[in-house]
Amino acid sequence: MSPRVSLKAFPCYAFKNLTPVIPASTMSDTLLIVAIDFGTAFSGYCYSVNSKRDVNSKVNKVTWDREYGFRSPKTRTCVLFNKHEEFEKFGLDALLCYTRMGAREATEFYFFENFKMKLYKKDISKTLMISAQNGKQMPALKVFSESLRYLKDHALKTVNESMSDFQFTSDDVTWVLTVPAIWDNAAKEFMRLAAEKAGLIHNTFSKNLIIALEPEAASLSCKQLPSKGFLAEGTNDLKMEHKPGMQYIVVDCGGGTIDLATHEVLEDTYLKECCSPSGGPWGSCMVDDEFRAFLEELFGVHLWQEYKKNYPAGLQKMMHDFSIQKCTEKSEVYIACPYNLIKMAAEKQEISLFFKNDGATWSDGCIKLSDAKLTSFFHNSTENIIREIQKILDTPEINIECILLVGGYATSSRLKDKVRGKFEKRCKVLCPNDPQYAIMKGAVIFGNNPTLIRSRVCALTYGIMTTETFDPKKHDKQKLRVNNQKDYIYCKDIFFKLAEKGKNIENNEKAVHYLMPIDDGQEKMSFRFFTTKQCNVTYTDEPGVKQIGSFTVPLPKGYTKHNVEVRLDIEFGSTEIKATATEQISQTKREIKLDFLTE
Repeated sequence: MSPRVSLKAFPCYAFKNLTPVIPASTMSDTLLIVAIDFGTAFSGYCYSVNSKRDVNSKVNKVTWDREYGFRSPKTRTCVLFNKHEEFEKFGLDALLCYTRMGAREATEFYFFENFKMKLYKKDISKTLMISAQNGKQMPALKVFSESLRYLKDHALKTVNESMSDFQFTSDDVTWVLTVPAIWDNAAKEFMRLAAEKAGLIHNTFSKNLIIALEPEAASLSCKQLPSKGFLAEGTNDLKMEHKPGMQYIVVDCGGGTIDLATHEVLEDTYLKECCSPSGGPWGSCMVDDEFRAFLEELFGVHLWQEYKKNYPAGLQKMMHDFSIQKCTEKSEVYIACPYNLIKMAAEKQEISLFFKNDGATWSDGCIKLSDAKLTSFFHNSTENIIREIQKILDTPEINIECILLVGGYATSSRLKDKVRGKFEKRCKVLCPNDPQYAIMKGAVIFGNNPTLIRSRVCALTYGIMTTETFDPKKHDKQKLRVNNQKDYIYCKDIFFKLAEKGKNIENNEKAVHYLMPIDDGQEKMSFRFFTTKQCNVTYTDEPGVKQIGSFTVPLPKGYTKHNVEVRLDIEFGSTEIKATATEQISQTKREIKLDFLTE
């Protein structure tokens, strides 16, 4: 007899019935793959044409901001809206336009930067509001979707200008959108929703959008590089992917988060995840935060808060100046101090008197930072990164041969020197020649074949709310329930485990369950998904158990609880949880949208 599901109490009762399912196709079926690396501080994309015909087809790189004299791999993740909340500019265009505004105009516009961090460890809803630089708020979904729309249009224009016989539209593209590996399912769903609103896809079920985890993408790119060291790129030295059994850590050093993934090379050059991803909010923006804290201490809380409120554009210009110079190898740097800040400070005292010779001095309109002072801003960030790497190296049964530093923050000599000084006696510490491109290039490879990551380690234990026949020796009496027909006495709120924390799950592995309603006349079956950091729990209302999603399945009319059932297929091995439900009488199959967003 199949398990039963109650509509009113939302329980779900399932037998364990794991079945591996072979995918219909693992390769992209479009002629163009565009991988968008939507970062906290910088964003960009790479693309590949005709990749379905050639797995190793060329990955094309794009440079940005040439009109300003740069050839950058990415542009700033900044977006500007006018006072009517209409999109104006994105990237360095937005930043420079905003910093050139007068104080009054800047308070009317909406300027956003580093807004990707609003999705990290937050309760995310479709109506989430986020604050612009001047404190005014706009819907997060609009801020993200308009940014993605700009990147989409830019990519299509770039590709089409290089083509003479074909013009691509969004429908011709497999879009790969990178996200931090440590993001939860709600954040991934939000990005998929933003991509739909931006016109990348027509609906959230579309297979033309693939979510790629940033350190995984970087790993796919780096494993094709020489194992002796990345300074040997382009040589005939043995590549990492040709060393089966090699284990390495990828440290994605971004603006907002630091993501760590640990992989092992398999015989067929595919990759196996050795432990679940880890990391935290220790990217280069943490260095910016330390500089802001220094400025507040330097000028005093009252003066600094007043300046932030009245001159947001001036503050932004100052922080931009710092962000450009913070990764320099120079022994000292000069940060231009805006005139309005100088004027406000002078009303209190001579500005040079604010400085106490602790590595920061006043020098002809600039704040001069010594090497030691600048390095001190990196301390909290680098210490957190080193601690997280050490945790992996101390993990039993993992033998790391190499640490790979990728991402824009990996260009910082202060970060690289710190990591090398700590770990190079134990294993290699390498950084590719173009660390900013590693994620984008790897994301194109991933978009062409998402199964290149053969298996992943479950970061959490997943389950659904189920029922069991009540056993007084086993179950809590307060959870005893009886169905409407009074022929089934059951225990509610049972946590039925679907996937266990720490266990390897194959990329294409699916859990298959057959479910039946508890009561006659049910019009639908409702399911709730839960997670916990524990390997084993009994009930869904235990401490540490969190509901992460839900869905409903309609049932045919005129059938009793004994002769209607639903087959549920759930896939945990890819970057997103996927599910389908098949009503067994009509054999009607439908994809299920797991709703991870809060109301």
